[in-house]
Amino acid sequence: MTEDKPTEPAFDRDRLLGWMAANGVEQTTHDHPAVFRVEEGLELKAAMPGAHTKNLFLKDKKGRLWLISARQDTVVDLKRADKWIGSARLSFGNEALLWETLGVRPGSVTALGLINDPDRRVTFVLDKALWDADIVNFHPLTNTATTALTQAGFRKFLRLIGREPVVADFGNLI
Repeated sequence: MTEDKPTEPAFDRDRLLGWMAANGVEQTTHDHPAVFRVEEGLELKAAMPGAHTKNLFLKDKKGRLWLISARQDTVVDLKRADKWIGSARLSFGNEALLWETLGVRPGSVTALGLINDPDRRVTFVLDKALWDADIVNFHPLTNTATTALTQAGFRKFLRLIGREPVVADFGNLI
């Protein structure tokens, strides 16, 4: 009997950056030591212009999957947000599901991982503060680098992968 080996995602960092270049999505990627949580690497982020992000991979009680990308300083109250986005009882998705749908490991969760979800199993929720930012910074499928995109570049990326985010103003959720 053989164990099922997890399948490799269609895109890793190099394929993602190559795909962006081939599709005219301008970006700048900075390599750095691994960063696992928002609180880590603040000095690295301070040297990079733009809005930095926190990304939450979630599952609700009905089994729906969610990716919330918010500005790093935005408070995301999951008990209030779930009702606004049409979900109930959000909890963090497990590592196997994260790898299967977005092709990333914990600590590397990113909106750019949506490129590995062609079946659109994950609903993408974007913080309005990021939607309005001139430059947004995400991990390029690994937490050892940060990729900066202009807002136009980020929207082009989303358009090319056929994704329309649910934009939530987490600062004003009632």
